[in-house]
Amino acid sequence: MLQSKSFFKTTKKKKVLKVVREHYLRDDIYSGSPLDPECDPSAYKLSADASQYLVVDTNVALHQMDLLEHAAVCDVIVPSVVLEEVRKRNASAYQRLRGLCAADAKRFFVFANEHHRQGADGGKGDTYVETEAGESPNDRNDRAIRVVAQWYTARLPNVKVLLLTDDAGNRSRAAELGIQALSTLEYAKLRAAEVPELADLVTAARAREAAAAEGAGAGTGAAGASGGSGRAAKKRRVYEDHRPMSEITAGIKAGRIHQGTLRVNRFNAFQGYLSSESVGQDILISGRVDMNRAMDGDVVAVELLPEDQWRSPTSMPKASDAQQAPEGAEGAEQAAGDGEDGSAAAGAAAAAGAEGGEEGAHIAQVDPGEHYGGDAAAGRQPTGKVVGIIKRNWRTRGYCGSLQPLLRTSGGAQSVLFCPVERRFPFVRIQTRQAQNLADKRIVVAIDAWEADSPYPQGHYVRTLGGIGDRETETEVLLIENDINTNPFTPAVHACVPPLPWAVSQAELDDPRRQANESSMKADLRHLPICSVDPPGCKDIDDALHVRSLPNGNFEMGVHIADVTHFVKANTAMDDEAAERATTVYLVQRRIDMLPKPLTEDICSLRGGVDRLAFSIIWEVTPSAEVVSTHFTKSIIRSRAALTYAEAQSRIDDARLTDEVSVNLRTMNRLARILRAKRAERGALQLASPEVKFEIDTETHDPLDVGMYQVREANQMVEEMMLLANCTVAEQTLKHFPGLSLLRRHPTPPPKHFEPLLRAAAAAGLSIDPSTSKALAESLDLSVRADDPYFNKLIRIMATRCMSAAQYFSSGELTVAEYYHYGLATPLYTHFTSPIRRYADVVVHRLLMASLGLQPLPDSYAQDRERALAVVDNLNDRERTLAVVDNLNVRHRNAQLAGRASVELHTLIFFRNRTTLADARVVKVRPNSLIVFVPKFGIEGPVFLEDAEAAAAAAGRGQAPGSAVASSYIYDEDKQVVLHKDSGAPAYTVFDKCAVRIEVQTGQGNREALVLALVPRQELPEADRIHG
Repeated sequence: MLQSKSFFKTTKKKKVLKVVREHYLRDDIYSGSPLDPECDPSAYKLSADASQYLVVDTNVALHQMDLLEHAAVCDVIVPSVVLEEVRKRNASAYQRLRGLCAADAKRFFVFANEHHRQGADGGKGDTYVETEAGESPNDRNDRAIRVVAQWYTARLPNVKVLLLTDDAGNRSRAAELGIQALSTLEYAKLRAAEVPELADLVTAARAREAAAAEGAGAGTGAAGASGGSGRAAKKRRVYEDHRPMSEITAGIKAGRIHQGTLRVNRFNAFQGYLSSESVGQDILISGRVDMNRAMDGDVVAVELLPEDQWRSPTSMPKASDAQQAPEGAEGAEQAAGDGEDGSAAAGAAAAAGAEGGEEGAHIAQVDPGEHYGGDAAAGRQPTGKVVGIIKRNWRTRGYCGSLQPLLRTSGGAQSVLFCPVERRFPFVRIQTRQAQNLADKRIVVAIDAWEADSPYPQGHYVRTLGGIGDRETETEVLLIENDINTNPFTPAVHACVPPLPWAVSQAELDDPRRQANESSMKADLRHLPICSVDPPGCKDIDDALHVRSLPNGNFEMGVHIADVTHFVKANTAMDDEAAERATTVYLVQRRIDMLPKPLTEDICSLRGGVDRLAFSIIWEVTPSAEVVSTHFTKSIIRSRAALTYAEAQSRIDDARLTDEVSVNLRTMNRLARILRAKRAERGALQLASPEVKFEIDTETHDPLDVGMYQVREANQMVEEMMLLANCTVAEQTLKHFPGLSLLRRHPTPPPKHFEPLLRAAAAAGLSIDPSTSKALAESLDLSVRADDPYFNKLIRIMATRCMSAAQYFSSGELTVAEYYHYGLATPLYTHFTSPIRRYADVVVHRLLMASLGLQPLPDSYAQDRERALAVVDNLNDRERTLAVVDNLNVRHRNAQLAGRASVELHTLIFFRNRTTLADARVVKVRPNSLIVFVPKFGIEGPVFLEDAEAAAAAAGRGQAPGSAVASSYIYDEDKQVVLHKDSGAPAYTVFDKCAVRIEVQTGQGNREALVLALVPRQELPEADRIHG
């Protein structure tokens, strides 16, 4: 049956067009229920044994997704009008709803109500409804949903059909039609006996509305001490109201207001930054009051404070932010509502006091440009306050953490504080009936709102992850916190993978084009002495190498990279999934792959002794490593050996080994040394990072030992080969596609980034010149101490933190001067050598294929490769290209953070039941403490020097170490020295050797942290002292 309607519209050129839209109604749309005798069995989705079917409206699908995702909520009917509205209004909610509809266990059935007609006459069984005169689109859609519920109620008399809607008017009109309708809160209460946690999943905003409608009190427990609605009436404003968007827009245009993304300091949650080109440097936002309910990642509007109110960044919360809240954390909100002045400062300060506390030690891998403990000595900088939030970026996946301990408990719903594991985020107030059961659990909470009269945002419980401190639970926490996709690959993705066992086909090997030497054919390189060199246990082998002597005295040197794009075709389900994941994530004892395991560990992996497809770069180089010629080819290779770094180093060092692979490794290492020296001459930096390795118990999977990761010359050899390959490919792709190439840049660090390094070096009597990368490299080479062989590496670790972060970018978006890679001192660079684990390399492989004419292209574009490439891979779509690049950068950073968090977790587990003494170095002087670095374990953290008596007195007053204590020391941040107060003699200077005791303590929110304390260095055994 055809329904049609027509209307007229005016185009931009003022032409009047008649538009006719057709709408087809069908009589072959089924209910999806086995209880319906007329339903085709192929359409069964709902259960025949269900006690009830739920019909959901649009607002429930948009705002109560956590409830719908609970395992107990099944047999749900989703009208197609709801699915379409969710698609238009919220992409994230739409994807989650589609996931529920695809999950067999959840039994969510999409009913095509907009196309359903009952019987050939289209009688009153139809669920399609026409818009009535004067009816709004929302009202029409609500009516359509009620018609669906009414149709199911009549169609299936033996099962209860419930309409789930939080719209009171919709429930009232449903009741008039004989439809049973419930709010989400009523539904949760209905099932409270069997699934008590459902009520916790109802969003906080909905719960507050229901409580207000029912005249309910505020509840009992941690925040309900003053009880009932009387307390709510006393609440005063804690924060300023956000300004109207019209005022913000006008202020941005006038230059009075600055817009950007808030970055909260992970070492000090009361301090944030906003990048501003107009101001010329970051704007500091200091304290909860000035942050004004903005959270890390929010796009905010910031107004500068008068210059006499500008501040210096600090690692310590201001006194007004960190003062102790009455009755600890649970009294903070009471202070905010019932304080003497009811001011924002008083309320936010109480909240900050509840959240405050000194950060423990961490692994020493901080982000480029980020220095542990801030940089207060850098001086005052432009300071502002948040006056509006342009875009909230609250996580749809929620926040991981645990509940604060309760002072009081009750049998009903309680208002409790949730403490996120990530310090950058504030406490969240939630209502729960499970407070006692969740006390020792890691849970996920979603944020719903943050009102101006509350010191904390309001949220709701989502799910329980497991016990606090459990290794598997804490690993899941770090994966969620860093937004790592751990979902299994879909059947559509697996369908793209060739079946195992896989081998290079005989047809490939016998292809006659090879004898004709056609460039489009894969070269047979199985005769070459190729080998791979990787970390121990590596299964996803991306790259292999070879070198051999040529008759003219030169060398043929080759890098062979897994030909992943032979299997990962553009615009397939596997390609889409790889593009979204963007990178493989490496944890201490787990790998989350970008591609399915059959590809990563078998089909693409360049394992020893088997034929594999590769993309090869072969150079002819002179004995002085000058490149004479370069050749790119698809190839078939057979690796002679899959070596570890230690095995390769052993072959390099043992001159008695005269087999072809060992001899060639020594030749390659000699050429790599020359290449490395040439890069250094150009100004390439040799930096360092405090990497550690773990020895893992094979039964418990807990760490047995932790120590420094040893970098061998074999590591550097492989690195040089990969760098040469990446630079070569960057030149080739940019030459052919100047507007489309995917490159990687490393921006020159701003001078401010070097200030902590320069200050520390000056205190040690050294001069560092960061004017150019070459000058910096030469300065680092000269930074040595005869009595401390480890000193130079420590300086290089500190220099690493001064760097800017490297970034992927599309060549058409920046000027040529901005392509430069500062750390490598090269004008062009890209990633080509790891396509098994990085999607950026997959994109670059496709670009390289197109530049060589290897990729099949439509005939009409054969003469225009740039347009042809754009057609094949959609790279002409600028927005899509930028989205791919942005995702690559975000996912790369998330993977790095997840890897660091995994190292930190296993370090905590290692120290959890032991106290250890270790050698350390002072790397920074702060206003109340020292920051020390422990090389053996890669740990960095604060130690405090106050007298034992003062520390004990502070502990008795509930204060953190180093706070408001009468110290015997003077801390000079400018000169990076600590002086004895009585004599003025130096006690500690930056880079001094010291010894520390390391132990694990549990702090607020059940956050475990490594705690460092100074001990006399003579207590440290000589064998445990770091000498180089």
